[in-house]
Amino acid sequence: MLHKTGGLKYGYNEICNMDELYSSMLMDVGVYKLKKDQNQVCLDKEKESAFLILDGKILIKWQDREEVVERRSVFDEEPWCLHVPKNVEVTIEAMDDCEVLVEKTTNDKVFESKVYDRSNCRSDIFGDGVLGGTSRRVVRTIFDYSNAPYSNLVIGEVINYPGKWSSYIPHHHPQPEVYYYKFSKPQGFGCSIIGDDVYKIEQDSAAIIEGGLVHPQATAPGYAMYYCWMIRHLDNNPWTDRINEEKHEWLLEKDAVIWPDKE
Repeated sequence: MLHKTGGLKYGYNEICNMDELYSSMLMDVGVYKLKKDQNQVCLDKEKESAFLILDGKILIKWQDREEVVERRSVFDEEPWCLHVPKNVEVTIEAMDDCEVLVEKTTNDKVFESKVYDRSNCRSDIFGDGVLGGTSRRVVRTIFDYSNAPYSNLVIGEVINYPGKWSSYIPHHHPQPEVYYYKFSKPQGFGCSIIGDDVYKIEQDSAAIIEGGLVHPQATAPGYAMYYCWMIRHLDNNPWTDRINEEKHEWLLEKDAVIWPDKE
């Protein structure tokens, strides 16, 4: 299903939580929109947290560290994300109007807090050289099971080129997932297919993806689409890979013939 925020308001914009709103996602996800000089203190005694700056300039403090972070374009600039275990206080001081996405879930493990930035985030091109480039996109992996096996979370970003597809070929996995969207222009739009249902994506909307459902995405010509993708590992079943929908796997064959080409 699709969650529409109607545009971010100042304060905390909730997308889902573990207790009520889309509780099957097993995560708390939301976006803080702060005015310049506003401070936000975050402390959760039961949940690990990931803080991803989307826009603006902040001073962020945790434990005995602090860092000034600025990001003006999720399309053109690599991510900066702070990942902390439970019971770690994080203070966000807005040096400009800013937006910070927060992803949280329960985790009893205590681990070292870590910053992910352009030096240690993976950025890949998917869909290059296949299907006439119609599913070429940038996939950024901030952290997942491969580099943070102690976490119950996964977080990354996708840049969907105008008029093209992503999360393609159609795939699924048993773990729940949330997509949070931005467009290169505020009036931009696209579509999200979740299972057999199709939804119109708009600025600041979010896809709520139940485990086991395919979820290909597309954006309209002229509008680049960004989404932050967030997965919650299941107990004893972490997310490590996609499960392709078998009937579409022929599209990945090296010599696949696609109309108007002829065999």
